[in-house]
Amino acid sequence: MTYQKIVVAGGGTLGSQIAYMSAYSGKDVTIWGRSAGSLDRAKARVARWEVEVQNYFKSSDELKNDTQKNLHYTTDLESALKDADLVIEVLPESVPTKEAFYEEFAKIADQKTIIVTNSSTLLPSVLADFTGRPEKFLGYHFANSIWRGNTAEIMPGKKTDPSLPATFVDFSREIKMVPIMVKKEQPGYILNSMLVPFLNSGSYLWVNEIAEPHDIDKTWMIATGSPMGPFAIMDLVGMNTVYEINHANPSETSQKVAEKIKAMIDAGKIGVESGEGFYNYPNPAYQANDFLKE
Repeated sequence: MTYQKIVVAGGGTLGSQIAYMSAYSGKDVTIWGRSAGSLDRAKARVARWEVEVQNYFKSSDELKNDTQKNLHYTTDLESALKDADLVIEVLPESVPTKEAFYEEFAKIADQKTIIVTNSSTLLPSVLADFTGRPEKFLGYHFANSIWRGNTAEIMPGKKTDPSLPATFVDFSREIKMVPIMVKKEQPGYILNSMLVPFLNSGSYLWVNEIAEPHDIDKTWMIATGSPMGPFAIMDLVGMNTVYEINHANPSETSQKVAEKIKAMIDAGKIGVESGEGFYNYPNPAYQANDFLKE
């Protein structure tokens, strides 16, 4: 076994999934949140993943109960980091937010503790020095619904110890992921290097009033046989992440997208998690039998 005592910093959609699958795989996992409210939201997400993971793997109630025992929650960073083997940072896509966390981490964590980022757009070399241990830092990226989309992309930075990535090949397999080695630093890793331009193309058509989201999705689904289009994917990813990615891009189109997404967030329409985004859940229109026929 590689890393056993895991801290997941941030209990959002992906953070809570990473934490749950690690606990499900027998790891001792603590979700650290910045507030009691954030932990309450993390617990609600975990309750959803619990059902989905059990159904997907057809696992027993006993395993579900064992997973619950492996999973802990705290707002106390010092207690969370005590004797931690690995910290997986899954905080918002904001350099100042991540920098503040890493600097606090560097003051508290044991020297043995490895830290990685799940950032989907920021390079390890941008963040590594903030940790105080750049040689023990790399990028580690997951796809949403990680029990199904179970890739774990491993991207070392310029200062990463050359022996470190191999440990994440093993760790990925231990938590039921398929390890994918990214040989050079690349914004978006492999998955988002392909996915983000696709979502941007759909967003461009929307914000420039060329077509409505449902019609854009429908066109893509009919033409390619895909199970969902760009706006259904955005609902799955969540509007907070979509906003952060667009807000960080200075292009005129991205800023227009960020403005419209911000309005959706303010209205409580953050995607699958809230029950409403571009579609209504749990039974979105794009899954209806007649969606591609009308």
